[in-house]
Amino acid sequence: MSSVVLDKVTKVYPGDHLAVDRLSLRAENGEFLVLLGPSGCGKSTLLRMIAGLEEITQGDLWLDGQLANHLAPRERDVAMVFQNGALYPHRTVRGNISFPLEISKTDPELVRQRVTELSKALHIDETLDRRPGTLSGGQRQRVAMGRAIVRQPKLFLMDEPLSNLDAGMRTELRMEISALVRSLGVTTIYVTHDQVEALTLADRIAIMNRGVLQDVGTPSQIYNDPATAFVAAFLNSQQLNLLAATVRTPQNQYVMLDFGPHRLIIPWSDPRAYAISQHTGGQVLVGMRPDGLAPVPESYDGPSFFGRVRALEYHGHEWLAYIECGAPAVPVPEPPDPRARANGRQNGSGRIGAFVKRMFGHEEERQDQEQTGQHLGSGHHRRADLIVRVGGRPAWRAGDAAKVGVDTSRLMIFTLDGARIDPPRR
Repeated sequence: MSSVVLDKVTKVYPGDHLAVDRLSLRAENGEFLVLLGPSGCGKSTLLRMIAGLEEITQGDLWLDGQLANHLAPRERDVAMVFQNGALYPHRTVRGNISFPLEISKTDPELVRQRVTELSKALHIDETLDRRPGTLSGGQRQRVAMGRAIVRQPKLFLMDEPLSNLDAGMRTELRMEISALVRSLGVTTIYVTHDQVEALTLADRIAIMNRGVLQDVGTPSQIYNDPATAFVAAFLNSQQLNLLAATVRTPQNQYVMLDFGPHRLIIPWSDPRAYAISQHTGGQVLVGMRPDGLAPVPESYDGPSFFGRVRALEYHGHEWLAYIECGAPAVPVPEPPDPRARANGRQNGSGRIGAFVKRMFGHEEERQDQEQTGQHLGSGHHRRADLIVRVGGRPAWRAGDAAKVGVDTSRLMIFTLDGARIDPPRR
């Protein structure tokens, strides 16, 4: 087993392209750590720096307590599984799996024994004498995993190994990877852009965007208490409801989130109330997951939104309802771009802030523009659709008036730049 410590690691490619920006992260002995983020966020670059396939521009990499910046890949005792498997086409399955042991001059009988046992565990024992070109995608990835595992390294690095497979095969291999890696107790760093893989595989998840680490925690911590609006939106099976609101404290009786036609009350007994009240008179972003909303009867007098059902969407096991509620919706704020910061340029959050101020600061102008159909900029003028999970038998039809109950304990409050205001409960 091996621990991995990244200390303010930066990677700059030719042309001053900043791929990873001062990232610090630790993977403990035997931990399954998943690097999650959109394409181009720097997660594969980070993995390649750990493997020694990319040089580190600045910062330090420590492997099992040893500074590894200048160690050659073969000296790091790591095994890497790539997205495409990267098998040797001229060698059989047996030859591919045994190759790392052959070049290390391991005893042939031990090689045969390990290959046989591992091929059975990976359910490819009947393909040992076939070449990669005759295998399915799932079988090729099993062979690639076997080649990485057979030499029993201190560290596994996996770069989106399941992304080229169909959904059923991904589910099957996901379970096999989890069981195998945990039975071996080997530290594993796994790169993916698939949130389901991250949630089901990881001991901890590290979310990246634009080369910057956004949040780190267990799957339940990251999902239930994300550090930023970006993290909340990215780690969500349905689109996150993200609405703009003004914070008010009427006669200091409670904290109110004012959405214009709707208001939600946060009592002072709520541990988040004080942090939110520090933004009294200002605008915030309020995140609500679809499963934190539910249809309620007209007589319901708890926290709620009202509106009209624009559409219903069938997902097999459930329906989603899109409710026009008349509150201003905003896009998910992108994290600050390190390259823009370095050049003194403003990031996208300033545009979001300006939009929200227009929506709230000039109410009459906003209403006039909405009535005449004039744009408030960049397509963000439309009123919000609340996405609500309504179960297997929706009580509504398109066009119906709707009342939506809100679980205020699950609200997530962010600044206009997307930083969490109410402290995560970790």
